[in-house]
Amino acid sequence: MAQDTLSRVNKKMGANRAGLRQKVSVPVLIAWVLLLAYGAFVIWTASLTIAEASFTRQLVGIGLGLFLAFLCWRSDFSGLAGMTTVLLVIDLIVLFSPYIPGLSYNAKGMTGWIKIPLIGLTFQPVELAKLITIFFVASLGAQYNGRIDSVREYVKFCAMLMVPFGAAVVAGDLGSGLVIFFAGAAIIMMSGPRKEWVLCTVALIIGLVSIMLALDSVLDGMLGRDVLLKQYQMNRLLVFIDPESDTSGAGYNLLQSMIAVGSGGFFGKGVGNASQAGAGFLPEAHTDFVFALLSEEFGFVGALVLLGLFAFLIFSTIRVAHRSDSLFLQLACVGVVGMWTFQLLEEVGMCIGLMPITGIPLPFISFGSSSMLMQCAAVGIVQSIWRVGNKSV
Repeated sequence: MAQDTLSRVNKKMGANRAGLRQKVSVPVLIAWVLLLAYGAFVIWTASLTIAEASFTRQLVGIGLGLFLAFLCWRSDFSGLAGMTTVLLVIDLIVLFSPYIPGLSYNAKGMTGWIKIPLIGLTFQPVELAKLITIFFVASLGAQYNGRIDSVREYVKFCAMLMVPFGAAVVAGDLGSGLVIFFAGAAIIMMSGPRKEWVLCTVALIIGLVSIMLALDSVLDGMLGRDVLLKQYQMNRLLVFIDPESDTSGAGYNLLQSMIAVGSGGFFGKGVGNASQAGAGFLPEAHTDFVFALLSEEFGFVGALVLLGLFAFLIFSTIRVAHRSDSLFLQLACVGVVGMWTFQLLEEVGMCIGLMPITGIPLPFISFGSSSMLMQCAAVGIVQSIWRVGNKSV
C-alpha cells in the first residue's frame, strides 16, 4: 500500500516537472535569476560608496521587470509575424517620442527620455525600440522562409534595418543605434543570405565608415557645425585609438576604467573597496562602467563569473530558438541573442579599451530601470517562445 502511494507521488512529481519543462526553459530561468541576483549585489556594493546608486530603486526596477517578464511569458507573440508595417511605424514613434511636446524629459543633458504623464515616472524609449526592432526585422526575415534568393531582396532587407538604426542615430543615441543594428544584422544573417553577400556588406560598411570619419572634420569645418558625428562622439573614437591623447578630457573615463579593472587583480579589492569608483575617480561607475566597478571589487574571478552567466543565458536562448517550430519566433530569439551579445561585448570591451565608449548599459547589471524592464521583458519573450513553440524532444 505504502509502495503504491509512493509510486503515485513520484509519478505526479515527474509529471509536474515535465509540465514545467514544457512551459519554462529552466536553463534560461536559472541564468536570468542568477544574473539578476549578481547585478543586485553589485549595485548594493556600489550604493555603499556612490550616492546615486540607489539599491532600493534597483530592487523596484527588478520587481517591475519580474512582473513584465511574467506578462510577456503569458503572451503569444507569433501574431506579430504579419505586422511588419505596423511594427515599423510604432518603432519610429517610440524612437522619436522624446521629441513629442509634453513627453520630452532631459536627463543629464540627454533628451532621449520621456516623462510619463500623471505617473511622473521617466523612461528611455530606445530600450523598448530595441525589442520592437527585433520583432520588425524578424517579421521581414520570416517572409523569406530561410532563403534569400536575389541580391535585390537582400539589399532591400538590409535597407529596412537601416530605417530604425538611422532613426536612433538621428535621435542622438548612437550606442543604442548600434545595438539595434547588430541585433537586426544577426537576424538577417540567419534569414538565408549567401555568404558572399554578407562579406561584401561587411566590407562596404567598413569602407563607408572610413569615408565618413575622413569627411566628418572637413564637412564640420565647411559648414561650421557638427554634420555626421557630434564632437563628443568623435572624441570617443579618437581616445579609443589613442587613450593617452587626452587624459584629462575625453580619455579620462577610459583610463580610469582600465586602472579600475587592472587594480582588481585576481580576487578583487572586496565589497565596498572600489577606490576608483568609490572615490569618484571613475564617473558613471554604477551605469556605463559597471563592469569596471565589478572587476575592481571582485577581480578576474568576478568578471569570469559574469561572463559565464551570460554565456549560459545566451546558449540556453539559442537552444530555445532551435526548438521552436516558428521561423519568426526563431529569428526573434536570434535578435535577442544578438542584442545581449553585442551589449556584453561592448560594455566589457569599452571598459578595457578594446571598444569605443558608447554608454550602453550592461543587461541585468547596470543601474537603471528602463534597461532592466526591457531586458527582463526580453527574457519573458524567450520564455514565451519556449512555451508556445517548443518541439518535441
